[in-house]
Amino acid sequence: MRFVSELPCATTEEEHVEVPVSDGTRLSARIWRPVSSDREPVPAVLEYIPYRKRDLSSVRDSMHHPYLAGHGYACVRVDLRGTGESEGVLTDEYLEREQTDAEDVLAWLAAQPWCDGTTGMMGISWGAFAALQVAARQPPSLRALVIASFTDDRYADDMHYMGGALLSDNLAEAGTMFAYGTCPPDPAVVGERWREMWHERLSHTRPWVLQWLRHQRRDDYWRHASVCEDYAAVRCPVLASSGWADGYSNAVTRLLAHLDVPRKGLIGPWSHKYPHLGEPGPAIGYLQEVVRWWDHWLKGVDNGVMDGPMLRTWMQDSVPPSTSYQERPGRWVGEPDWPSPHVRPVCHPLRGHRIDPPEEAAKETAAKPGDRAKDDAALTVRSPLSVGQFAGKWASYNAPPDLPYDQREEDGGSLVFETGPLTERVEILGSPTVELAFSADEPVAMVAARLSDVSPDGAATRVTYGLLNLTHRNGIGTPEPLTPGARCRATVELNGVAQAFPPGHRIRLSLSTSYWPLAWPPPRPVRLTVYEGSSSLTLPVRPVREPDLVPADPFGEPEATPPLATTQLTAPEQRWEVKRDLVDYRSELEIVKDRGTVRYEDIGLDVGIRAHERYTAVADDFTSVRGEAAWTTRFRRDGWDVRVETRTVLRCSGTEFLVDATLDGFENDRRVFSRTWNETLPRDLL
Repeated sequence: MRFVSELPCATTEEEHVEVPVSDGTRLSARIWRPVSSDREPVPAVLEYIPYRKRDLSSVRDSMHHPYLAGHGYACVRVDLRGTGESEGVLTDEYLEREQTDAEDVLAWLAAQPWCDGTTGMMGISWGAFAALQVAARQPPSLRALVIASFTDDRYADDMHYMGGALLSDNLAEAGTMFAYGTCPPDPAVVGERWREMWHERLSHTRPWVLQWLRHQRRDDYWRHASVCEDYAAVRCPVLASSGWADGYSNAVTRLLAHLDVPRKGLIGPWSHKYPHLGEPGPAIGYLQEVVRWWDHWLKGVDNGVMDGPMLRTWMQDSVPPSTSYQERPGRWVGEPDWPSPHVRPVCHPLRGHRIDPPEEAAKETAAKPGDRAKDDAALTVRSPLSVGQFAGKWASYNAPPDLPYDQREEDGGSLVFETGPLTERVEILGSPTVELAFSADEPVAMVAARLSDVSPDGAATRVTYGLLNLTHRNGIGTPEPLTPGARCRATVELNGVAQAFPPGHRIRLSLSTSYWPLAWPPPRPVRLTVYEGSSSLTLPVRPVREPDLVPADPFGEPEATPPLATTQLTAPEQRWEVKRDLVDYRSELEIVKDRGTVRYEDIGLDVGIRAHERYTAVADDFTSVRGEAAWTTRFRRDGWDVRVETRTVLRCSGTEFLVDATLDGFENDRRVFSRTWNETLPRDLL
């Protein structure tokens, strides 16, 4: 990273500006803009998120907002209502009120004397969600987006549900927002109102997991703010990026395929990070790309930003399995359009535990998906709950070790199909799919499909994976119970990826009927029968001979402005432990993400954050699974000492989910607020 202090424009910063919205609530904004904007108005760029601009996101914000301001933009960081120093209460994600607030903020920005009336929105994760969702509402000043690590489909491709299966990140993210939504505002900004504002947050907060579990199907709750419901609503240009190690690796190509506006896609090897901070590396000169995008679409500069391929992506080379990587070897490749004319689906039959070459498939008489093949051997699998303990997180947040480890132990409880040693390099780009002809012995079942790169020494590196709750086989979000023993068909779509398999390696497909704790298991163990002659794996093959269409280093070195100064007062802790007790057969995955105590030197504030997740199960009792997410946040300065402790536990029976949660607020180590929830919700074919 190259830190840049000398920029084209001298800038000024306003640390706390109150922005009124239509219901009278005042949101807190931080604004960086050129000094010259007092007499020469500039476009405004909004990042709109709940992650506390004054402290928790301030270091990251200080690296890119001043950079963009120094290139001629008014950059504005606004905390959502109920977070940071913004008034109100944050009760859920992506609500109508949140989006109305954003429209009000954009209108306020466009009317400021230092703004020329033109706005853009940018962000990663929640900020990218917000930008894309607000763009679909077509506010008049909004002219372009820059978004990273997002989805356009809140039900089928977010941290809640995947293929109709419940993800453990549904609980983990609910725990995150239970903590963030109950933090106090800073008295140094809001004065004596801080306590009233804080207690309003404490009193009106509920564990978000309760709401998310009330909507186990794709209903209007999830359709709201899912841009995939109407892509045509987005009418401004979009620069979209993500990373192959992120859970949000699919939406970039969907936007490229479905939007009818100027658009560019960028996918690197990264986890849930902005590309200029990308880990695993290589990180890129992303902010330079962003400046070029804004210059063209907000200022009308003819700089060729739309030249070159529509999609630029990192084709990953083979690596040994590891729970973290500093860098992923590979190269940049470009595609002129998406879907790409260079990528072709290649269908491989599954036969005799093999992934057969496609040329052998051509020898079979043409068969429709529902037909039975001549060689229709029945293979069965009934996976133990231990399959999935080395799966890593649904999305890597670059909190090592949160990537999947060697899949050989996982494969021991799975049904495995494999190619022979490859005779030449194979590269795939896109989403592999598995066509399954199957039956199950239970009315509710799931399948996890994993694609791995197997080296000559046997080590198996997971390349991508997909989940399907098999009751959703006829449409994600519209479940129908299985008839035990009845033959069915289903398509399992795996996450998109760009991956090269070298000669001598094998490609492995693994199927399991559980994947705990990444996904919540069905109510009972399931024996799945796969009819291999009628099942297949389709790979999106990008022939090696195709041109890359981009230079070897198309982006240059990452740049940013110097980060705010902080001091680490107590040591951080990162822990990821798999434990098994062979006396009572209890297994556990324990995750600790403790940032230690950090002093933000510019405001003299000490902040500590500790997250502790625990996922347990006993033997193969599928109703014994239990997830827990506990957070402690603490803020201290000159005798002001506030601590919030949250804890959410999710358990189940065969027919219900049980949620137990606690919220405790402390002032100077004295408990001043406490609340407990104990609620039961029915399982809906889950």
